[in-house]
Amino acid sequence: MNLKYKVINSRTQYNKYCIELEDLLKTNPIKFKEEIKLLTLLIENYQDSFENELDPVKLLKELMLQHNMQSKELAELLQLSKATVSKMLNYQKGFSKNTIRLLAEYFSITQEAFNKPYELKPTVQNRKMELNPA
Repeated sequence: MNLKYKVINSRTQYNKYCIELEDLLKTNPIKFKEEIKLLTLLIENYQDSFENELDPVKLLKELMLQHNMQSKELAELLQLSKATVSKMLNYQKGFSKNTIRLLAEYFSITQEAFNKPYELKPTVQNRKMELNPA
């Protein structure tokens, strides 16, 4: 048996299915209702598993890539300085509750995807404080 759609196992397959879904929605959503439901389910399943595999920073970078978003645009979205966004993307600053909320809302994913523990890299300022404790 040759199925038209299968479980998504790669970024290429995911992108292809997203394009197909968009085309079906533009063409005739009523006629392709079941196909649209199946594609939506497969895409959401892949997104959920993908979100669970990545730490919040890698997830954000991947989402930015998918949406052709630059750091400057992210800074505007989050109402943060470019320097703060740079620190976040370089594992030097964690995500605030507000940042997590805004990201989840903008990218239409759960807040839990961004609210996972991950290790921050020590900054120069933090290293100085460790070497010269007050």
